[in-house]
This record gives sequence, C-alpha cells and structure tokens, in this order.
Amino acid sequence: MAEHTDKHTDGKVPTVIADGVDIVYRVNGTGAGRGSATAALNRILRRRQTERASGVRRVHAVRNVSFVAYRGEAIGLIGTNGSGKSTLLKAVAGLLPVENGRIYTDGQPSLLGVNAALMSDLTGERNVHLGGLAMGMSREQIKERYQEIVDFSGINEKGDFITLPMRTYSSGMAARLRFSIAAAKDHDVLMIDEALATGDRSFQKRSEARIRELRKRAGTVFLVSHNNKSIRDTCDRVLWLERGELRMDGPTDEVLKEYEAFTGGTDRPRKPKPKPKAQPQPQQPRPGQVPLPS
Repeated sequence: MAEHTDKHTDGKVPTVIADGVDIVYRVNGTGAGRGSATAALNRILRRRQTERASGVRRVHAVRNVSFVAYRGEAIGLIGTNGSGKSTLLKAVAGLLPVENGRIYTDGQPSLLGVNAALMSDLTGERNVHLGGLAMGMSREQIKERYQEIVDFSGINEKGDFITLPMRTYSSGMAARLRFSIAAAKDHDVLMIDEALATGDRSFQKRSEARIRELRKRAGTVFLVSHNNKSIRDTCDRVLWLERGELRMDGPTDEVLKEYEAFTGGTDRPRKPKPKPKAQPQPQQPRPGQVPLPS
C-alpha cells in the first residue's frame, strides 16, 4: 500500500481503497480485422489465444496503484497527459475492470459526466430532470433544486438557454450544466474530471465552494485537473500519477512543488520581461553637411 495509506488513519473512515491496481487496455492490431458480432464474442472467450494470433497489443494504463481515500477529503489527481488519471477514476466508478488488484468503495461513486449524462436533442430543462433521476434523486428533490441547478450553472445569464436543445450549447455551457446537476446531490464519492477548467472565474469559485460543502457533508471528492491553482484552492491532498504509476501521495503543496519541478514550470502566468529602452541613435550628417563638434 502507498505510504500515505499507512498513516493518519486515526478516526478516519475510508471511502475508497485501491490495492495494487493494474488496468490494461487491449488494442486490436491492424491485421486483426473486424469480423461479425459472433466472431467478436468468440475472440473474447478465447482472449489469450486471440491476442497471440491476431496481434492484440496490451497497453498498461495503470500499474500497481495503491491508496486509501477518507471521508471528508478532497483529493487532486495530477499528472502529464496519458498518465492514467481518467482511467483510474473510471475503474473506481466501476466502468472499467481491473487486471490485477482490488478496488473497494463505501457507497456509490459518481463520475461527473456519466451519472449525469446529457442528451443533445433534449432541452437543458429536460436534461436537468433526467440527470437528476439518473443520480437517484426523486422527482420532488429535482423540482425543489431545479432553479438552484440552473442558477448555479449560469447558462441563463445571457438568455433563456435552459429551454433550448443541448446541441445549441457550447462545450463549456454543457460542462457547467453537467457539473451543476451532479453537484446538486450529496455524494459518497464524487469524481470530477476537468470540470473546473470550464467557465469563467466566477463559476470556478462557485464550484470550489460547492466542493467544500460536499466535503463537510461527509463526502469524498476527487478532482482531475491540469490547473494547479484549482488544485491548490480545492484540495488538501494530491495523488501524482506518471506513466500509470503512483509517483507521490501527500499534502497538496508538497506534491505540487515536486510536480512543477518535474514539468519545468507552473500554471501561473509569468510576468512579461520589461522591454529594454531604446537607445537614441546619433544623427548622421546629410550629404554635404559639416558635422557639428561634440
């Protein structure tokens, strides 16, 4: 188990335990062919023989990852692109099988954007109701929280967009509504993948405040983000995945310091260097003009 999981357990209630988790993707080689549905089923039943015969490539996305998440924690998940962050969250949510190891959860994990799946041909209003039902909310609860969800998302600030089909929304508007639906319910484990990167700073502040509320109500929040400031403002603990391996697990400032040294920079905007003042150029005498003595 990771070092962090062996400490600081006094009085804390575990909500997610990952014990030696391996996650492997299998990618068909170019010579494998598509075939029929029956052939595909046969390939699944004879997976190992097929892998050797058809050139299926194994991609080891997550390698021997162990950690324990506790109730009331907000945990940032960082790493360079392709490090397995989203893959790990999908496995915690039960959407991907693990190759080796085990994942144990207390309660039902909710992965933002999956439990509150939205349909592009339906209006935002209809999607609020369907998303709430998909998360297990009653119709009465949805009705009570409907206006709060719409106001939180901010999609009606520049028009009555909630009555328009989702296909007319920008990607940022859809992401904000999706977050607002998911955040309307108290979750045992809420996993958010890059949601705070959308929207303006006002929406990000509302989102961060909502995450703190969820933590106070005995929930656990995972946040995947490339925005280190959002991680600093929201999380008190960070898991750093790199090439599928858990490289570091600890307090936010300590882990981000090492991560920023590893990546060679931060997400904070750098101050532009002042431009050097232009030096006055000596005037050249015109043809036939006698230069004045200096």
